[in-house]
Amino acid sequence: MSFNLATVNEVVADAVPDREAIVFRDRRITYRQLTERTRRLANFLIDRGLGAHAERDALADWESGQDHLGIYLYNSNEYLEAMLGAFKARVAPFNVNYRYVDEELVYLLNDARTRALVFHSSLADHVAAIRDQVPTLELLVQVNDEPRALLDGAVEFEAALAEASPEKPEVDWNPDDLYILYTGGTTGMPKGVLWKQSDVLIASLGARRTNGEIIDTLEGFVSRAQASHRKTLPAPPFMHGAGHWSSFQAFHTGGTVVIQDEVKRFDAADVVNAIEREGVNILMLVGDAFGRPLLDALRATGAECPTLRNVITGGAIFTAKLKSELIDMLPHINIIDTAGSSETGGQATHTSNAQLGAATGTFKLSQHNAVLNDDMTRALEPGHEGLGWWARAGNIPLGYLGDEDKTRRTFPEVDGVRYSVPGDKVRLLDDNTLELHGRESVTINSGGEKIFAEEVEHAIKHHPDVYDAVVAGRPSERWGNEVVAIVQTREGRPVSEDSLLAECAKHIARYKLPKAFVFIDEILRSPNGKADYRWAKAQVNPGS
Repeated sequence: MSFNLATVNEVVADAVPDREAIVFRDRRITYRQLTERTRRLANFLIDRGLGAHAERDALADWESGQDHLGIYLYNSNEYLEAMLGAFKARVAPFNVNYRYVDEELVYLLNDARTRALVFHSSLADHVAAIRDQVPTLELLVQVNDEPRALLDGAVEFEAALAEASPEKPEVDWNPDDLYILYTGGTTGMPKGVLWKQSDVLIASLGARRTNGEIIDTLEGFVSRAQASHRKTLPAPPFMHGAGHWSSFQAFHTGGTVVIQDEVKRFDAADVVNAIEREGVNILMLVGDAFGRPLLDALRATGAECPTLRNVITGGAIFTAKLKSELIDMLPHINIIDTAGSSETGGQATHTSNAQLGAATGTFKLSQHNAVLNDDMTRALEPGHEGLGWWARAGNIPLGYLGDEDKTRRTFPEVDGVRYSVPGDKVRLLDDNTLELHGRESVTINSGGEKIFAEEVEHAIKHHPDVYDAVVAGRPSERWGNEVVAIVQTREGRPVSEDSLLAECAKHIARYKLPKAFVFIDEILRSPNGKADYRWAKAQVNPGS
């Protein structure tokens, strides 16, 4: 592909200039305005000396030749504008988790060799506390989400735009320029995944049609944008892939991104209100952690959401029980499970609806996907023994920023094909169906058996009185490690351990059953709805 994200944004905006690109609270930003604002930000960054300093062909896969802009913001129009403005300046933006403590921020910003940081004023105290510990950090841009004096040395976001030119930046946009996505770090330290923009555009950001066809011309993007207009509400934080991937998919189809009013936590009632008020067609969620509160809000409000067509979940799938309840409430919707990761982009989808029924996502092995054996030396055939690694070829990342060893381990070459192997264990059945078991990094070795935390969690969630569940391991004299389930029940519904075990036994083998339960008022998850396994381990093994 001979163009990058900046180019696609510009041609789509030129095709539908008066269509709304972003709706957030009282702001309604058209594509024409989005073009001007992101060009101004790009020129501001260029005027401050930021940009690309080495081209891709002179670099190793784990190296960057561009300056890096950290985006330390809650969901807002400025988040998406900062990404686009950076792309147009040939600066590589990256996501900063707003829940990190100062020590984690210092690690991340230094690992990314951050030269510029865009941050919300409500997060300014953290920036002030760590700025002197990041020697590469030169430029601070403050977005005022609450009244606060400008941080010393910072430039206010709107002032930065006002001082810069609205003309197209005088740089040559390159399809090999970087898109950087930092992994969440819930099981280890976060790593920056490096993609060429031309590859991530195909893998995750809307260049692939639903039938698998790749749009490889700018005219194709333009004609698609002119032919339809859909409104998308990405409920997860933009600092995670699921949130901004769905936003850029909307941009690249000429759609409108609707941002809910409450952005510091998931407020399901606020999301339902936004869907009805703006006529949202596509809703992006992350598994039961978002889906269960959404169902509660629909029941409480009686909202029918007549414009809503697709409810998409990424990062975690819905349980079949929740899907069935959502479809009963909104029989006109499709619920689409998507499987993938920061290192692969989208890999597979599964659709449930009133006609097809509500099943927990099963996926077929699709083009460019494979299952590799344990030592990653060959691809396995359908019906193979044991488990294998789910791998993807084709449009995949270059590697991890600054980490040659992890790059080589995660992106091996097998029979002349380069794969991305982020760590998911699967079994490929005779009919090419993938049986998903979970991440190797969150397995529990108990009594000589390998148990995947996610499959135990799904078994527990079948219980009608369970609201949420996370599973972790803890040391055991008898088993080496034992499975412990952390359970949040529905309000006012006490649950016995025997009834939980009985429900689990319907879905998983006896050796996988939890050896103990911890009942808790609320399970802590990452803002994107994913389980925080470091927190979970601390709950089941205090003091570890």
